[in-house]
Amino acid sequence: MSCSAVIVGAGIFGAALADRLVSAGWEVTLVDRFEPGDPRSESGGETRLLRFSHGADGFYSASAWRAREQWRELGVLVEAGVVWFARREGVWESDSERVLRDQGIPVERLDPAAAGRLFPSLATDDLAFALLEPAAGVLRAADGVRALVARAREGGLRLERGEAQPDGEHAVVDGRRLEADHIVWACGAWLAGLFGEHARLRVTRQDVVLFEAGPEWASPPTPGWIDFDASVYGHGSIEPYGMKVASDREGEEVQPGQRPPYAPDASVTTAGDYLAARFPALASARVRSAPSCHYSLTADGNFLFARHPEHERVWLLGGGAGHGFKHGPAMAAHAASALAGETEPEPRFALGERTPSRALRTA
Repeated sequence: MSCSAVIVGAGIFGAALADRLVSAGWEVTLVDRFEPGDPRSESGGETRLLRFSHGADGFYSASAWRAREQWRELGVLVEAGVVWFARREGVWESDSERVLRDQGIPVERLDPAAAGRLFPSLATDDLAFALLEPAAGVLRAADGVRALVARAREGGLRLERGEAQPDGEHAVVDGRRLEADHIVWACGAWLAGLFGEHARLRVTRQDVVLFEAGPEWASPPTPGWIDFDASVYGHGSIEPYGMKVASDREGEEVQPGQRPPYAPDASVTTAGDYLAARFPALASARVRSAPSCHYSLTADGNFLFARHPEHERVWLLGGGAGHGFKHGPAMAAHAASALAGETEPEPRFALGERTPSRALRTA
């Protein structure tokens, strides 16, 4: 029996779900106001980290590991590894190490001196140890979204440009009502504005700063890196973008589509200060660009995927919460199974009140 779906939103969750459903023989229409990979979307921007550490939460470690092979198939994974700068024992990094070992995901504990050898220049005085994920790396994010959509189009996906609005169990695009067995709203930061009563999200502006760095800083071999206690992450130089430094601290709340396109001077200064302190050889590095992006934050950092409580055929999918991109293909597999009636949605993704936590975040 042929099934059909309309997916609103061509960010990572929507694009990956479209690709998954098309590969299963579904008739799929994907709608977005922007082209896939557009920097104004929540999945915009050129790079994301792929890491498997999620503290004590093995659910997301397994999810990211499942997604890895699909990212490799798309050819958008820069296999540079990721290093965690651990300032103390017994917290996030230690929990992550235990979970990864239990799940058979490659991980290595390094002393500060060994961590220093992974970078052309690294200050380690404040580190207790480092955690290396050798199978992790950097995703070419915009390229990944475009690759998913391109592959789905080869399989018969219909891609439409337009602004969609909900109308009960339908999506209306530029005055046209789209019909399908399922309507999936996966529109990122715009989800809260359309379904705020059910999709309880805070939309924030987050800043990224890209620095000039010499060829010795290229990724690979320079790994991606994360400083959980400082809420800072980044990667080595990837052309044509440069070396990334970004803060994972929650930015100011904004309306989707109304954030400034560039980071303010204060964010650039903060990123430069961290770069100089952690990588002393780059103390005078020139800023190449400083774009901003969106986070759509659930209270507890878990994603959102559930049926609309009033419309059986309507699904809400989103809440990437600052760490969702890497999980895109795995999240799509989960959502596709639920749409097909094979499984129930994961309870942690349910609508409703959640206990505030940021324990899953950082890149």
